[in-house]
Amino acid sequence: MAGRKVTITSVDEHIGQRMQLRRVMLGLSQKDLANVCGISFQQIQKYETAGNRISASRLFEISTAMETPVSFFFLGLPGNPPEETRSGRRARVADQSDDDPLSKNETLQLIRLFWKLPNDDQRDMILKMLKTLNGVE
Repeated sequence: MAGRKVTITSVDEHIGQRMQLRRVMLGLSQKDLANVCGISFQQIQKYETAGNRISASRLFEISTAMETPVSFFFLGLPGNPPEETRSGRRARVADQSDDDPLSKNETLQLIRLFWKLPNDDQRDMILKMLKTLNGVE
């Protein structure tokens, strides 16, 4: 059906946000991911901002490139059951809000950079600095 306008939904937005979250967790740029998937970085950008809807086959390619199951992109959607843990119990999926620090790219970057530090002494120095800046003993 040529010329049919596709309406982007909150599900498309959620998938785009989860795609960006995973990409940042891996330390990949949009260009890096695009190269692996054989598409333009602009297309990755459109997927992440829900400017374009991701087809099932493309989502599968992206999940493979980012070494994560396709289900990762759907976690946290209302009505989507959480994945089971190894013990067989269901894990809770917290609703993310804009003020949740764990949903921010900066948090993921900070964690990734923190663990890239070469030794425990440097990590301890960073923790002490953050505690001092926040007035925490």
